[in-house]
Amino acid sequence: MSGAKPAAGITVRDLVADAHARFRRARLAFGHGTTNAWDEAVYLVLHALKLPPDRLTPFLARNVTVTERERALRLIRERIRRRIPAAYLTREAWLGDTRFYVDERAIVPRSYLAELLHARLAPWIAQPARIKHALDLCTGSGCLAVLLARTFPAARIDAVDISSAALAVARRNVAAYRLQRRVRLLQSDLFSALRGERYDLIVANPPYVSTAVMRKLPPEYRHEPPLALAGGTDGFDAVRIILREAAQLLTAGGLLVVEVGHNRKRLEARFPHLPFVWPQTSGGEDCVFMLQRRDLTGAARAAAALPRPTRRASAATRRR
Repeated sequence: MSGAKPAAGITVRDLVADAHARFRRARLAFGHGTTNAWDEAVYLVLHALKLPPDRLTPFLARNVTVTERERALRLIRERIRRRIPAAYLTREAWLGDTRFYVDERAIVPRSYLAELLHARLAPWIAQPARIKHALDLCTGSGCLAVLLARTFPAARIDAVDISSAALAVARRNVAAYRLQRRVRLLQSDLFSALRGERYDLIVANPPYVSTAVMRKLPPEYRHEPPLALAGGTDGFDAVRIILREAAQLLTAGGLLVVEVGHNRKRLEARFPHLPFVWPQTSGGEDCVFMLQRRDLTGAARAAAALPRPTRRASAATRRR
């Protein structure tokens, strides 16, 4: 077979170096599983060669075949020509060592919440067995719902999204891990279809990109569903609803965990009465916040007791 012939002595190292150079010249944007041109080159070459995604060094000196080289070059050229996230080209995304199917119907999985779930949300959840009912809000591809089910084996999981197209992707991932009996997929605009439910844990990775930032997004991000990114004028439209309504769906000792990008300062300025806890992630201490149900209800009562702002003060608040 001609495809089994060596490609003129070209090695895996050569392919990766070539892809790296091309990506740098093209000035691609990253952030959909990798953060730089080298890691993206490694990922796409290893995928094209059907090699383990986390084991480059043992294969660096390996010669590639003509067929393998052409398969890798097709991915590399498409990545540059279409400025499409690599995950949409390969139809896969990884959170830690867990693989998920993804396509353009859902946002590419990338969440600091996954890191916290891998650690079982310790020390904030001391006894994982006590989590009996959990909610993944804005589930997208269903990746966090799958991780919730694997992290808390005694829990039933509800996974909701406003997009029926995204839920079709989530259904595929839930089935891949044989979790259909434990993960319930629901179409819902945030909490609207969940009245009467109670959860020990709610996790959410809602849209939180402001209108101004949406206008400046690189082409790679424009391939993703805008509904999964756009958070309104200040980015907090969905977050406001979550903060206002989550207490009604949490059990007495329930925990809310929400990813908001690097927006800690802006969020704390908007909600000064909420005692946010910001756990450390690989992105820093400004990406994910936690709140207990008692904090949400207590802050709401405190805010209600404050004197009403004057009309002038209200206008100033809106301008910030």
